[in-house]
Amino acid sequence: MRWREATPGCRTGRGAELVRRTGRARLVLAVGLHRRYDLDEAFPGRDEVCMVTVVPSSRIRNVALVGHDGSGKTTLAEALLVATKAVARRGRVEDGTTVCDTEPEELRHHASLATALAPVTFGDVKLNVLDTPGLADFRPEVETALAVADLVVVVVSGVDGVQVGTRAVWRLAAAAGLPRIIFVNKLDRERADFERTLDELRDAFGSGIAPLELPIGAESRFRGVVDLLTDSATTYEAGVARQVPVPEDMATREHRVHDNLVEGIVVADDTLMARYLDGDTPSAAELEAALATGVASATVFPVVCGSATASIGLERLMTLACEIPTNRRASATAGGTRVEIPADPGGEPLARVIKTIADPFVGRVSLLQVVSGTLRPDTVLVNTRAHVEERLHLLETIRGKELTPVAEVQAGDLVAVPKLTSSLTGDTLAPKSTPVVLDPLPRSPAMLAIAVRPRTAGDEDKMMTALHKLVEEDPSLEVRRDDETHQTVLSGTGETHLAVALERLARKCGVEVDQEEVLVPYRETVAGPGEAEGRHKKQTGGHGQFAVVHLRVEPVGRGEGFAFVDAVVGGAIPRQFLPAVEKGVRRQMRQGGAWGFPVVDVRVTCDGGKFHPVDSSEMSFELAGALAFAAAVEQAGSTALEPISRVEVTIPASCQGDVLGDLTARRGRVVANETADGGEQVVVAEVPSAELGRYAVDVRAMTGGQGRFVATFDRYAEVSAQAAERLVRRRAVAV
Repeated sequence: MRWREATPGCRTGRGAELVRRTGRARLVLAVGLHRRYDLDEAFPGRDEVCMVTVVPSSRIRNVALVGHDGSGKTTLAEALLVATKAVARRGRVEDGTTVCDTEPEELRHHASLATALAPVTFGDVKLNVLDTPGLADFRPEVETALAVADLVVVVVSGVDGVQVGTRAVWRLAAAAGLPRIIFVNKLDRERADFERTLDELRDAFGSGIAPLELPIGAESRFRGVVDLLTDSATTYEAGVARQVPVPEDMATREHRVHDNLVEGIVVADDTLMARYLDGDTPSAAELEAALATGVASATVFPVVCGSATASIGLERLMTLACEIPTNRRASATAGGTRVEIPADPGGEPLARVIKTIADPFVGRVSLLQVVSGTLRPDTVLVNTRAHVEERLHLLETIRGKELTPVAEVQAGDLVAVPKLTSSLTGDTLAPKSTPVVLDPLPRSPAMLAIAVRPRTAGDEDKMMTALHKLVEEDPSLEVRRDDETHQTVLSGTGETHLAVALERLARKCGVEVDQEEVLVPYRETVAGPGEAEGRHKKQTGGHGQFAVVHLRVEPVGRGEGFAFVDAVVGGAIPRQFLPAVEKGVRRQMRQGGAWGFPVVDVRVTCDGGKFHPVDSSEMSFELAGALAFAAAVEQAGSTALEPISRVEVTIPASCQGDVLGDLTARRGRVVANETADGGEQVVVAEVPSAELGRYAVDVRAMTGGQGRFVATFDRYAEVSAQAAERLVRRRAVAV
C-alpha cells in the first residue's frame, strides 16, 4: 500500500498527520498527546486517514473575536492562521479568499454573516478562534460564540475607534462575565491614532483598561510594538519579528506608562502590592501571572496593538490568550434540580449542539461543544429534547469549510459531527443513564417580520420545507403560518438578516419568493346588546331541514372571551341540538362580523326557538345558530379591536427625546421610563402593533444603531378614529 498525501477532503499540516494500516497487522498509532489509538478501533473499515493531534482540556482555549463591522476580525483570524502555519497562504476579504468567509452571500456582501471556526496551535495550546459577524443583524451569532468562549478578543479599529458595535459586544461579554482582551487593529492605516483610541476605550469601559503595549511609529510608519511589562521592543519587516531596544524617543514615555501599568496590576495582589511599596519591583513573570488572574476575573482588560494585514503584534495577543486560566462550568437541569457541570475530561460525556451547517456534499453537520467527558467515534448519546439516541460515527475538526477526522475530543473543545439524525442547534446530547438538559443558548428576539409567498404558483409546500431548513441552520430566524391572514411570516433581527435569508432560500433550495406587508390580526366585538332570530328551512324530496334559533348578544369585559348561555325553557329546542347551535355561533364568530374580523369578548344567550320532530337535525340548528348570531351582531353594532404590544426600548440617554416623540406619533402610551446600568434609558410603552411594522429599522436610525427593543403582545383595545378610517379604506380596497 502506498502513502497518499491526504485522504479526500483532508489536508495535512501542523497538528495533523497521515496514518495507515500495515499489510500484516493493525498499526497502533501515536496520534495523541500521551495516548495511542488503534486504527481499526478508531476508524473501522478505513485503511488510512489524516488525523488531528488530540489536545487535552487544559491546553484548549476558545477565543471569540468580536467587534464592530469592518474592524478587521476576519483579517485577524486569517493572520493568526498564517502566523501559526495552519494555512500556507493569506486570503483577503476583498477577494473572497479567506478561510472564515466561505458562503456565497458572505463573498457577495464582503462581510461575515455567521460565526466561523478557525483553530490554530500556538506552542502547545490549541486556540479555537471563533470569527463572529460585526453587523448588528447577526448579533445572535455573537451571542452563541460568547456562550462557548473562554476568552473574548474585542477588535477595535485604530482608525475608527470605539463604535456602536464595540459597545454592543462589550455589553454582551460583560453580561456573561467573560475575560476580555482588546486588540487595537489597523494602526498602519491613514488616520490611525492609538492614544485617541485608548482614551475612547477608557471613557467607554472604565478604569480597568490596561495598555500592555505602545506602537512604534504611526500610520504608514507603524512598524512594531513596545512591551510595557518586559521593557522590550519588537519590530516587524515583511511579517518577520525582530527584538530591538526600546527607541530612545519613546523611553521616557514607556517608563511612565510602565510604572502606571505595574501599579494597576499589583493592586489586585496584596503580596505583590506590599513588595512594590517596599521598593521591590515584581519580575515580568510575576506581573504576567497577576495580570492573567485579573483578566480571568474580568476586572482587568489588557490592550494590545498591531495590524492584522501587516502581521504585527500577533504573537503577544496569542501569548496572552494562552496564559489566561480557565474555569469552565456549565449550568444544567438534571431531574428537576439545577446543577453545575465542570469541564472534566474524565467525567461522563456531555455535549451541546451550538451550530448546524448544511453542507451540499456531506449533508447536515453539527458543531458540538464538548461540555464534559471525552468523545470518541461511535459514542452513543441521547438527545434530551427529541429523546432519541444519536451515534457520533465520525468526529472532525473544522476550519472554515475543511473537515479533518480526529480520534478523540476532550471537554472544552469544539468538534464537528456529520449526519446526526434528530439534533438541532441548542440540543443537549447526554448519556442515557444521566438525562441532563443544558441551559438554552442565548438568543436575541426577532424584531422585523415580512410576509412571503412563492413566486411560482403551487410551491407553497416546497417553500415551507425550505424555510424550515433555513431555521435549522439559523435559529434566530422564525417562520410561522398565520391561518387567520393566510400569510407565511418570516421574522429576523433586521433587514439585512432577512435579505440574506431570502438569498440563501433561492440559492440552496431553489425557491424564489415575493414579499408582502404583514397583515395585522384585528378583532371586533359587539358595541351593545342585540337580539335576533335565525331561521333555516329547506324542503326537498324526503326529509327536509328545519330549525329556528333566537339569540341575545351582549359585550363582556375585554379579554374575557366567549360565553354561551343556555336559557331555553319548555323544550323549545331539544337539548341534543344546543351544542350544534353553539358550534354554529363559533363558526360565525371566526368568519367575522360587520368589519370582517373574528368576533371576541361576547356573551351569547340562546333563549328560544322551534324544531320539527322529523326535519330538524344538528346541521339545521348549526346553520340557524350562525344566521341568528350574524343578525344579532348587526343589530347590536360592532367595534373593531386592534392588538396592542408592550414595547421595551433600550436607548442612549441622548436619544430619549427623539424616541419618546416617535412613540407618541405611533399612538403609543409611555408607561415607564427608567435609567438602566451603564446609563442607558429603558422606555416601556404600549403601542398598537400596526405601528411597529418597521420599528426595528426606524429605532436603529434614530439612535445611530445603538437602540434595541423587545415587543410582546399585551391585549386588544378599541381602535382609534384614525385607525378605524384606515380599516374602512382597507375594506373598500379588498372589496
